[in-house]
Amino acid sequence: MKGENMKTLYLIGGPMGIGKTTVSRELLRTLPRCAFLDGDWCWLMQPFTVTDETKAMVLDNITHVLANFLRCSEFDNIVFCWVLHQQKIVDDILSRLPLDGVRVISISLTCMPDVLTERIRRDIAADLRDESAISRALSYLPLYETVQSLKLDTSTLSATEIAEQIRI
Repeated sequence: MKGENMKTLYLIGGPMGIGKTTVSRELLRTLPRCAFLDGDWCWLMQPFTVTDETKAMVLDNITHVLANFLRCSEFDNIVFCWVLHQQKIVDDILSRLPLDGVRVISISLTCMPDVLTERIRRDIAADLRDESAISRALSYLPLYETVQSLKLDTSTLSATEIAEQIRI
């Protein structure tokens, strides 16, 4: 019967270009009764403006949608991906959610710097990112060491293999 099992909220963090969205889509495809929210969708605005006001709005939007997924009896698994490079961000999101009966699994995707650089170069070639993304992503990579999460080195893994490890 739906809604009788404990819900699981998967928090998938990592620097841009590491494969968060691809892994999250694989989890969506393979986890039963699953919903997926990419935090980047809440930043899709033109012009892209990072201010205290827009940051607060984005966080409110994210937590509103996640809370609705968590309350809905149709879903047992909720996957959320975003940069999540600071424990404060994770804690702020979790503090706003109805987590009774919810198991939270926090994962930080990492990889070797040369692998991340190559992945972003592929995105640049596909017109998905600009050259500045490389230095920004590389500067975020070490920040995940202080985030309370399971660290998964994705350097030699496919999205399917990463999702399999997360589901275990």
